[in-house]
Amino acid sequence: MESGGKDEVKGAVLHIVVVGFHHKRGCQVEFSYPPISDEGHDSNSLPDQWKYLPFLALPDGAHNYQEDTVYFLLPPLSEELKCVYGVSCYRQIEAKALKVRQADVTRETVQKSVCVLSRVPVFGLIAAKLQLITHAYFEEKDFSQISILKELYDHMNGSLRFPTLEGSQVYLGLSARDLILHFKHKVLVLFKLILLEKKVLFYVSPVNRLVGTLMTVLSLFPGMIERGLPDSSHYHPKSSQSETTDIIKSVDLTQNTEVFVAEPAASQSDGSTGTKVNSSPPDWLDSEWESLDPSVLEEEEEQGGGRSAQAECIEPESNTPITVQPKATPAQTAQHTHTDTHSDTHPHTPLLEEDRCGLPLAIFTKGYLCLPYMALQQHHLLCDVRVRGFVAGATNILFRQQRHLSDAIVDVEEGGIHIADPELRRVLSLTTADLRFCDFLLKSVSEHSEDVFLDGTGWEGGDEWIRAQFTHYMHTLLASTLQQDNEKLLADYGSAFISTWRITHNYRAWSSTHHPTIAEVTPGHPFQGQYSVADVKLRFSHSVQNSERGRRLGSAVMSTSRSVVQTGRAVGQSVGGALNSAKTVMSSWFSTLSQPALISNPQSTTTTKQ
Repeated sequence: MESGGKDEVKGAVLHIVVVGFHHKRGCQVEFSYPPISDEGHDSNSLPDQWKYLPFLALPDGAHNYQEDTVYFLLPPLSEELKCVYGVSCYRQIEAKALKVRQADVTRETVQKSVCVLSRVPVFGLIAAKLQLITHAYFEEKDFSQISILKELYDHMNGSLRFPTLEGSQVYLGLSARDLILHFKHKVLVLFKLILLEKKVLFYVSPVNRLVGTLMTVLSLFPGMIERGLPDSSHYHPKSSQSETTDIIKSVDLTQNTEVFVAEPAASQSDGSTGTKVNSSPPDWLDSEWESLDPSVLEEEEEQGGGRSAQAECIEPESNTPITVQPKATPAQTAQHTHTDTHSDTHPHTPLLEEDRCGLPLAIFTKGYLCLPYMALQQHHLLCDVRVRGFVAGATNILFRQQRHLSDAIVDVEEGGIHIADPELRRVLSLTTADLRFCDFLLKSVSEHSEDVFLDGTGWEGGDEWIRAQFTHYMHTLLASTLQQDNEKLLADYGSAFISTWRITHNYRAWSSTHHPTIAEVTPGHPFQGQYSVADVKLRFSHSVQNSERGRRLGSAVMSTSRSVVQTGRAVGQSVGGALNSAKTVMSSWFSTLSQPALISNPQSTTTTKQ
């Protein structure tokens, strides 16, 4: 967030925007207050950095739902801002129900979204207010009535004063309890995936469930939503659909000189076919980045003393330069220590407001993106060489089908995590201590689910309690990594995981600065200890639930159980029917035996003799 030193108290809301679907032009901005463009409130034009705003506010496949809510992030338009946080409420209404039907309404339904662009990431709080206003706006049945939108801007800026927001306002609507109950032990796998700065794609419909799950996972990282996302949306939009790479930074390893090759500017004439070469990098590309030719990647890794974990999104036969993470130097990482550091750095390297433990970690920096909802028009970001990783959400099946562009695909509906790389699965395998930690969370949430007042606002087993447990886990993890020679201590977190994490950008940035408070934390896993029979059962249960072989075995057992039950019922019915028939026969036979013999009339017998 921005520091409040220069401007005491600011309104949190930047713009109120209405996005509609036009039958010819598609998604477009129909109204903005205050105006985004100098052309006025009704202008459709947008700055290039916000060209994806209409597609984020009106999500793909929105016609399948009567209403929906979207969270998204936008790049800043000025150096004053570091990130723009957006919340959009979508609704649709039948055209025949409108009191005033405009000439461009040619479809049976009208689809629109009302968006709030904010300085601060209070997604749930804004969504709660915006849903009410959107409902009232549609109830007018006359979209030319914009006074309610102007009142919304004034009201929200009066009630949401920045930077006086409380931490509880940030987590409104993000239920950590539901996340634990749905994903169970896999929550910790998600936690470690993001720590390793991997390419993680969340997939589910509708969008409100998608963005809610993704942001809830991020809320488990201490201070991440409040102060860790300023640099998470600094991507470079494509200038045309046919463009594949705008600017590629390459390094001449023989002369150690940098050359930046850029596409011709949009203002150049069509006849210009020359390539523009600049002697300095563009303003959106940090000078700290290193780009290496794939053929020399291994050689550079040996010089750096570690393996690079960011060689994804590039096919082996491709000669495209691979963007890797730079080493964190004290001069660079000192910028992330305190908010009172002089702000003479690059505008796209924002200062993270860290606490005394060095949190939040600088995960979403240097090209690692956070995209709670990714529009189809942003698909090129998945394979952009300037993007070293992402945590993104998508509802379009095309994202899920291209599995090679992601390290992990999280199926929110089924609560599964699909990882194709066996080495990454090995690195992320949970240790016994990790399983104890997850089992403790799951049991605490399950036991207190009926006692928690108002859906998770209680302490033990509640949302804040769960986040506190992950904060403690993060503190002990950081403290344990400082014990270089204690391999047994680190083994509780996973030796392979620790080795991989130590070469990531966020850990190198954290470790290059001294944090005295972490030294006061007792190192070691919160659930370290001797093995027991309960651990064996826990490990077996986890293996059955998460491995492919275990799932097949569990499915076979369930099928066999159902077959046995069904067979038993059939046998029981047939045997029971036979017994009932035998019982009926025996009953009728015994009843026949119990009847007295039939005695003839003596008079008729006498008469017959005579």
